[in-house]
Parts: sequence; structure tokens; C-alpha cells
Amino acid sequence: MLKPAVFFDRDGVLNVEKGYVYKISDFEWMKGAKEAIKYLNEADYLVFVVTNQSGISRNYYSEQDVLELHQYMANELSKVNARIDEFFYSPWHPDGVNKDYERISHLRKPSPGMLELAQSKWPINKTSSFLIGDQLTDLKAAENFGIKGYQFTDNNLLDFVKEILKSC
Repeated sequence: MLKPAVFFDRDGVLNVEKGYVYKISDFEWMKGAKEAIKYLNEADYLVFVVTNQSGISRNYYSEQDVLELHQYMANELSKVNARIDEFFYSPWHPDGVNKDYERISHLRKPSPGMLELAQSKWPINKTSSFLIGDQLTDLKAAENFGIKGYQFTDNNLLDFVKEILKSC
């Protein structure tokens, strides 16, 4: 059975944007983020993170650092009975110095590669799915995938999500 999905950008949406966040000590949840995820879980939405992590290809941090931060996020969400169904990230950047990541450029937003990957693994109903991001590249990825995109510029993610769901 197909389910609606919400794709969240990470930095600037789920957590406060601080530039190349990869350390747990630098991670700060956006106001209402955990509650928004739980709200969507309870509304029977699949919830995904789709995040460009060019710091990997720039050798600022490793894929393991990203995986550890995502595990921390998952653990914190479980404490409030919430979950992200899967985390997707793109380590690629055209200015990256680590050439190991050139082959996966199709994942980097605005390309819809991460969203397509999620769709290949999960029963997603695209017609009732949407993406929330803070950058134009996020919105373009949603458009390229054929779903609605919403730009988050507010200070409370739960309020923002509730407004979106009113119109769905």
C-alpha cells in the first residue's frame, strides 16, 4: 500500500544551520522539529531526510561522522516516540577534493536522485508527498521529482507542517 511521504532537508530545517554540522556537540534541533516528525508519523506519513553533505567530498568530515550524527538524531527521536524512516545524503560536490565521490553526483540536490532512491526502496505515493527545505536547490529537487516543495523560513517546524497538512 502506497503512503504519502515527507522529505526533509536537514540543515536549516531539522536543525539550526551552523555550517557543516557533523559533530553531535554542534547539533541543535530546530524548534518544533521532533514534534513535527512525530506528528507526521502519527498521520501515517513516511518521513525521510535528504541532505547534501558536501563536507565529505571537501574532506571536512567523513561519511562515518554523518552516519553517527544521523544515529544520534534517530536515538533522540525514539525518546519521543518519533522516527525518520531513512536518511539519505549526498557527499558529492563539484568543488570537492575527494575524487571518490565524483560517481554519485546524481544524488546532489537539485537533482532528484535521493528522492528517487527513496522511491525505489519505499512504497511512496508521490501525489500526496512533499519536501520541506530551506534552499532553492531543495525546492528544485522537489520539482524535478514531481512533488510539491515548501521553503521553510519560519522558526517552528511543527507549526509549518501543520499549515501544509491543512491544505493537503
